[in-house]
Amino acid sequence: MKLDGIYVPLVTPFDGAGKIDQAKLETLVEAMIDKGVAGLAACGTTGEYYALDDAERTQVLETVHRSAAGRIELIAGIGDMCTYRSVARAAEAKAIGYDALLLSPPPYSLPRQSGIRAHFEFVADRSELPIILYNFPARTGVNIEFETVAALAKHPNIIGIKESSGDFSRALHMLQAGFADFEVICGCDDQPADFFFWGAKSWIAGAGNVFPGEQVALHAAAMAGDWDRVRELMRRMYPALHSMESGDYNQKAKAGCLNGTLDVGDVRLPLTPLDAAGKQAFRELL
Repeated sequence: MKLDGIYVPLVTPFDGAGKIDQAKLETLVEAMIDKGVAGLAACGTTGEYYALDDAERTQVLETVHRSAAGRIELIAGIGDMCTYRSVARAAEAKAIGYDALLLSPPPYSLPRQSGIRAHFEFVADRSELPIILYNFPARTGVNIEFETVAALAKHPNIIGIKESSGDFSRALHMLQAGFADFEVICGCDDQPADFFFWGAKSWIAGAGNVFPGEQVALHAAAMAGDWDRVRELMRRMYPALHSMESGDYNQKAKAGCLNGTLDVGDVRLPLTPLDAAGKQAFRELL
């Protein structure tokens, strides 16, 4: 699997009673396909996977697969507090029909680099699907250091890393390393131009819930070397992207879904929703 394009980690729509809104999720999938995204990720950070029980995670995975299978690439988030549970989630994703997996270090346990490497190798050795590493230290409490990435990049079942640390020097180091059959993927919504300029081909973009068409256009411009167009698109999106990266990311991804045209409900506890003024202020940035 070669990652190339915009991959959107979908929000999980909730209805007024706080239950998964399956119809809205299907609508969202169709809209993303219409906008030209290369793939979708279900049960990622933006999808509030940590707030879903096991049955709900399965429901989301099955709904997205049923709506999109064979039309675009599908990635299943298999993050969990427990390595063994991630193995089970990988098997479920394979059984449903997903193409790849997205996996972070387990949050809260704060493993050393040896533990991080062992975690990924343990899951990769037991999975039939390719794995994308997910480096998001602000959420997991640990960084996947360069030396660990270099070692994991040699595993035949590990195909890339979503780099969401916010430290572009890390990404540049990896992009310059020339890892074989391993993609360095933009995971910071305010840095795609930098990633693409230095050779990245894909962006797993939480803000793609808000700007799917614009981000597809930005990727196309970057691949064509039209950097004036890239800068123009980033300038237009940047106020909202900066706001999202500055706090209440999931809340804003939902408030601004499809440029603010699709109501996908609020976030679940432990997150709390934006108040009316906060939603209005963000939508004005759109």
